[in-house]
This record gives sequence, C-alpha cells and structure tokens, in this order.
Amino acid sequence: MGEYARSLAIARAASRRWPRAAIHFALSSKAPYAAGVPFPATLFASSPTFHSSGVIELLETWRPDVVVFDNAGRTAQLRAARRLGARVIYISARRRQRRKAFRWRWMRLLDEHWIAYPEFIAGRIGLVEALKLKIVGGPIVRFLDVILARADPSQRSAILARAGCQAGTFVLVVPGGGTGHPGVNDAADQFMRAALALASAGTPTVYVGPAAAGAAPEPNLHRLGPLPQDELAELMRGARLIVANGGSTLLQAIACGTACVAVPIAKDQAERTRRCAAAGVAFAANLDSASIVQAAARLLRDDSQRTALAGRAAGLKLADGVELALHALAALIERAPVAAEA
Repeated sequence: MGEYARSLAIARAASRRWPRAAIHFALSSKAPYAAGVPFPATLFASSPTFHSSGVIELLETWRPDVVVFDNAGRTAQLRAARRLGARVIYISARRRQRRKAFRWRWMRLLDEHWIAYPEFIAGRIGLVEALKLKIVGGPIVRFLDVILARADPSQRSAILARAGCQAGTFVLVVPGGGTGHPGVNDAADQFMRAALALASAGTPTVYVGPAAAGAAPEPNLHRLGPLPQDELAELMRGARLIVANGGSTLLQAIACGTACVAVPIAKDQAERTRRCAAAGVAFAANLDSASIVQAAARLLRDDSQRTALAGRAAGLKLADGVELALHALAALIERAPVAAEA
C-alpha cells in the first residue's frame, strides 16, 4: 500500500503541474486499491514485477518519457524502458531494494534513485555507495524525506467536524496500510482495541482505517474509514497525540510536528521505529493493545514529554518529498532523450 500511496501522491501533483501529462499505472488486480485508481491503469494478475513481458509490451505500446519503478521491477523491465528512450527512476523503501539499486548493472540503467525515507532513518550514502556513484557517474540519488499531501488550510474545520473533535483534544489512531503483513494479520484489531480502551477512559479518540468487525460502540470513539492523504494530514496536525504504524504514516505524523506513539507492524518497520525513538521524535510501543494504551496514556499524562516530542519532530524540518519528486521530474523531462540501449 505504501508504494501505491507514494506514487499516487506524486502522480496527482504531477497532473496538477502538467495538466496535459498522460499518466498511467501498472498494478496488481488483486490490490485493494486497484479498482479505485484515479488514473488509467493496466492490471496484472499479480505484482507487475512478475509480469515482465506484459510490462514491456505496455512500455512499447505507450512509449512513456519517464518510468517510475516504486520499490519493484526487474532488470528486463528497466532495460526495456531505457531502450525505448525513457528516463528511469527507481524508488527504494527497504535496505534490500537499496542494495539492488546500487548494483553495477542497475546503476547504469537508472537516471535517478530516490530513497523513500529521510537520511537519519535510511542511513547516509556509504563509502562503497559513494565510490560506485563516482565510478559510474550516476544515478542522481535523492532522499524523499516524507510524502505528505497538503489540504487547503480552510478545509481543516470541516475535516475536524467530520471527525467529531476539536483541534488539540483528541488521540488519532492510524494503523495504516490497507494490506496485511505476514504473521500480523490482527494488527488493525490491536490498534482498534487500543482506541476503544483510550476512548472508554474518557479520551476523545479518532480511528482512521478499515472498520474492525464486531467492534463495540463507544461514545468517545469516532470511527472514520480510510481517508485521502491530505485530509489525514490535517487530522494529524490537529491531534493531541498520534498512534501510528512504523511505516510512512509515522513519518507523516513526525512531519506534522505532532507527538507520536510508533507501533511497528512489518519487519522493516522495527528498525525505522527504533531510529525515530533514538532521535527523540517518537515513543515506541509493541504491537499489543495493552502496550499501545500504556504508551499513549503516559504521554497524555506528561505534557512536558509530549511537547518535547512534538518540538523535536517539528525541528527535523523534513522536506516535502512530493516537491522534491516534481523538481526531479521537471529536470528529467526537460533533458534531451536518452540514447537507445541495445
């Protein structure tokens, strides 16, 4: 889900900047968001990574100027895009994909390598990576920091009214995703139980995400389904405290300058959460409703600690990854076409 949300935010921003641009997605038909993508799309039986012939046929038919591979893709697909004269961007969101992008073969196929997280989480460019970049002469490497769509500030009141809360008074609980993770299929249930416990203790609580089956009603709990990212960001800015997963949602909460309890779900989120906690910009909790409630209650009781977390989060001044992406796309589009590769 994170890859799609990131690419969708960039695509929407690109369509606003270049209204005549043609934008096309390649997606798995089994993805929960596939039916609702607001751009033309080609759907495959599973991840397009596993359908190189179909992806290459799409590239040959459509002839794009720029192709973005978000945390996925095969060498044959990158090579085909390059051969057809397209600029090639790869976004890595995990260490394994970052290592893949720094392989000699891929470095020669990429124009840009975007690392999906800020440097303090993803790790700075290492000596070996820097040496490879010097020898190959590219690609350009950028840290996207955080993808955070922005709503019109005038909409904040309406968004808060829909949530049934006033700014600065509520806990926002966001399990995130929309797709499950191996071994933690009950993650959303743990978040929902924590939200119910906080609400039953008298704390106004807003839960954003898929509805949990059989959840009991609670007057202080306001349930909202999945929201557009710009609306979610406005809720984040208005929250007293955020409880979020350890993925992109955590970085969005930090970028909003709000105190946050981080709960790692997927395997790669544990290290990300640890780094945020070590930097003093988030408070870590285990994927267990009791642990989540304990961490949230502690911060709700301690105004000074909560304010310090929020201050350090705001002090990071994370860059807007959408703007960085648009800047890079503009530079690529304005260059002369690349030489076709055999």
